Amino acid sequence: MSERSFKGQTLLITGGTGSFGQHLAERVLKLDLFKKVIIFSRDEWKQSQMREKSPIFNHPNIRYFLGDVRDKERLLRAFQGVDVVVHAAALKQVPVAEYNPSEFVKTNILGALNVTEAAIDEGVKLCIALSTDKAVGPNNLYGATKLCQDRIFISSNAYVGERGYPLFSVARYGNVAGTRGSVIPIWKQMIESGAKALPITDEKMTRFWITLDEAVDFVLNSLHRMKGGEIFVPKLPSVKMTDLKEAMAPHLKTEIIGHREGEKLHESLISEDEAHHTVEEKDHFVVLPIKAFRENLPAYNKQGPKLPLGFSYRSDTNPHFLTAEEIKRYF
Repeated sequence: MSERSFKGQTLLITGGTGSFGQHLAERVLKLDLFKKVIIFSRDEWKQSQMREKSPIFNHPNIRYFLGDVRDKERLLRAFQGVDVVVHAAALKQVPVAEYNPSEFVKTNILGALNVTEAAIDEGVKLCIALSTDKAVGPNNLYGATKLCQDRIFISSNAYVGERGYPLFSVARYGNVAGTRGSVIPIWKQMIESGAKALPITDEKMTRFWITLDEAVDFVLNSLHRMKGGEIFVPKLPSVKMTDLKEAMAPHLKTEIIGHREGEKLHESLISEDEAHHTVEEKDHFVVLPIKAFRENLPAYNKQGPKLPLGFSYRSDTNPHFLTAEEIKRYF
């Protein structure tokens, strides 16, 4: 990891009142990594709740900026004087996307385009987007919109001109344990309400798993590493959903309810096609921009070894699975 320093710089987090945004803000404020942290989000109530949640969110170096990534003019105003942008704003519920496609397109695709254009116009230095395993070979609308977001971010490096910045990259990872609307808090609520069984869509279902702290670590490390155009992918454990259920409530029955619309049986973080221009590091992979990989640009000369032919990184063939006992540390 490079020694890139953010001292004296300003960080803006889109979707800053979400689970990830709050964890990132808390971390950088406690460690004094940035001069200023701006929380950009569209919900005044969530901003108010965030201020009341912890004294750290009333830190003298934090600011709250009301706005929507769908509104480019508001982004232009928000990005004035900003050095680093972490783009975490998104609509992300898979079943909801299937019935509200236009809303997901407006936020996840057009919003990403607005972020990149505003970053270029205002001279932001670094801009990284959060992505998901559902963007790899997507079979649902949410995944498709995140795939478009990723392509927009990577392609935006071509538009910075001789100035050489902003640098645009992507951090792609799997399910974040314990985030709002995810399976752990849903099952916890059901258990506390006296449920007799927990629902699982398929007994064979697997997922990549990461904690909020690990996700924040990974994004901060990616900000240090990025040269522009990369998709960073952490090496993560997989979880069988049946093992998760046994770890949380071994005394309850399992109710098989069938797949939800747009839901995959297993997830992928790197496709076989992407493996052709992906390199492996100790704790992560880097999907490199194809042109840079082909031309062996000096910025990538020290990257790790290329992945073998036919490689893919899937939750069901992952060599690292958590046991039910290990899963307990996630809740």
